[in-house]
Amino acid sequence: MELRHLRCFNAVAEELHFARAAERLHIEQSPLSRAIKELEEELGVRLFERTTRSTRLTRAGQLLREHVARVFAALEQARSSVKAAAAGYHSQLRIAISDSITPPPRFTALLAQCRQAEPEVDIRLYEVPLSQQIKGLHDDLYDVGFAQSAEVGDGILAEPAWSDPLVVAVPARHPLLTHKRIPLEEVLRYPLVMCDPQLCEGYGRQIARVLRAVDTEPLVAEEVASLDLMLALVAAGYALALVGSSQVVACRNPDVVGRPLAGRSPMLTTYLLRRDTDPSEILSRFIDRVSPIETDAVSIQSSFRVSDLSEDTNS
Repeated sequence: MELRHLRCFNAVAEELHFARAAERLHIEQSPLSRAIKELEEELGVRLFERTTRSTRLTRAGQLLREHVARVFAALEQARSSVKAAAAGYHSQLRIAISDSITPPPRFTALLAQCRQAEPEVDIRLYEVPLSQQIKGLHDDLYDVGFAQSAEVGDGILAEPAWSDPLVVAVPARHPLLTHKRIPLEEVLRYPLVMCDPQLCEGYGRQIARVLRAVDTEPLVAEEVASLDLMLALVAAGYALALVGSSQVVACRNPDVVGRPLAGRSPMLTTYLLRRDTDPSEILSRFIDRVSPIETDAVSIQSSFRVSDLSEDTNS
C-alpha cells in the first residue's frame, strides 16, 4: 500500500465519481482505476460499488476512509512539526476547536498568554467537528481541544473551561426589544437561525436542552456553519438567534442587540477536552492558564449588562 493509492482512494471517496476524481488529481482515469484495483487487491476487499450510473463506498471503503483521513492528518502534522523545528520552536501544542467557540476576549487572551509565557512553543489550531476532535484526541492527533459538549465517551476528560449566559440575539428595532428579559415562548414566535448540528454538535445539544423546556417547535429559518454568520443574519433581520453573551459583545455590531431570557438564564458552557492520561508539562501549564480566563467572564457579563441597560434606555 503506497501513499499514491491512498490519495487516489481519497479523491474517489470524496467525489464518488472516477472522472471527477481523475480531473482533481490531474491524471487520466485509467491509472486512477488501476490504482484503486491495486489497493483492493492488496486489502482483499472491494472498496467501491460501481454501476453505470453511480459510485458508492462499501462498508469496508467507509472504514478505510476514516483511517485515511487520520493518515493524512498525521502526515500534515509531521510536516508542520518539522517546519516548526526549523523555525526555532522547541515544542508544539496542537489545539482542536469545535462548535465555533473562538470569540474574543477569552480565547484570544488565552493564546496571547501562551505566546507571551512560552514563545518557543508552536501553537497549532485545528477547526474540526466534535466527533473528529474526539477521534483525534484518542489517536494523539491533538493534545487538547475545546467544545461545547461534555458527552465525549470513555478515555476523554471534559472539564468546564468557561460559561456564558445564553441570550437572545435580536435585530435592532425588533418588537421583542420592548422586553428587558424575553420569555422563551415569545422568542419561538419568530424564526431562528441555528448552527448546523453536524458542524456545531455541542452547541446544538445545549440549545436543544433549552428548547425542550417549552412545547413549541422552533421555526428554523437557516442553518449555518458558524456563529459569526449566524449573527450576520440576525443583523440583517432574517431571524433571531440563541448565543452566549460574550458572542454578542464580541461582534460589536450595532444592528445586533442581546437580551437575556426571562427567568433564570441558562448557561452555555465551553469544555476543555483531553485524553484521560497524565498530561505533559507543556499541556499542564496550558491547562493552568485556562482557569484564570474564567475570571474574565465577570467583566464580559458586566459589559453586557451595561450595554443591555443602555439599549433599554434607547428603546
